[in-house]
Amino acid sequence: MDTRLLLIILDGVPWRNWRSLFGNLEGWVDSGEARVWRMRSVLPSISASCYASIHTGVTPAVHGSTGNANVFRLSVPDIFSEVRKSGGKTGAVTHSFWSEFFNRAPFDPVRDIEYDEPDSASINHGRFHTMAGYGHANQMTPSDADLFATLTMLSQRFGLDYGILHTCTLDSMGHRFKHACEEMDHACAHMDETLAPYISRWRSAGYEVIVTADHGQNDRGHHGGRGEEQQDFALYYFGDAAGPDADTLLRQTQLAPTILNRLGVPIPQTMTDEPFL
Repeated sequence: MDTRLLLIILDGVPWRNWRSLFGNLEGWVDSGEARVWRMRSVLPSISASCYASIHTGVTPAVHGSTGNANVFRLSVPDIFSEVRKSGGKTGAVTHSFWSEFFNRAPFDPVRDIEYDEPDSASINHGRFHTMAGYGHANQMTPSDADLFATLTMLSQRFGLDYGILHTCTLDSMGHRFKHACEEMDHACAHMDETLAPYISRWRSAGYEVIVTADHGQNDRGHHGGRGEEQQDFALYYFGDAAGPDADTLLRQTQLAPTILNRLGVPIPQTMTDEPFL
């Protein structure tokens, strides 16, 4: 790989919360160590559909996952598959949907909750959570501190070239509390504080880092449809590549070819959007 990169997905954080509540990330923007752009999700702006588009660079109309009840092993090329074709090592610390989309389905928690498969054509090192039993009164989300530590462990133990972390904490809290409230102010600030030392650690280890979301959320705690609150979120980039003007609106389908381009991996023909870095 020309570069090593970690992608951090904080689920369900709208643009305004990123820019007003993540003080560490915004401080790095002010200092010039990070850059930030607005990105717009695909439609539907529902979680599973966005996960699939983030990694394949195609819309739900193409990859076929039209919602959270429609999760299956995708057939189009994705970041994991292309990195592996180029000999890179991949890792994922995510919701189990990512394992189903990009490794094997259906998800078997005994077989798939944790695996190390050096010869896999997709994810070599996976650590997953299912959030089984999730509901309004019980988020069933793991600690974000544990997830950040787990990705760091995988990157150190196995020398990942590409790794992804995905957490649903803020999405789940947004569904419960909505966004203009004390609970969400505190939750976003706490996430920012928990994440910040790891960004410094990953950068010191030689990784470029992208921190972003899969979609936003509106004031009723909803997403899935059209509109800036539901679709728009921030993307923070820590690395040396040149990027577009600060006021450029990025498309979610640009993310997969951009990551492959940074890693020095050939972009498959299915990813038709131009890289933005």
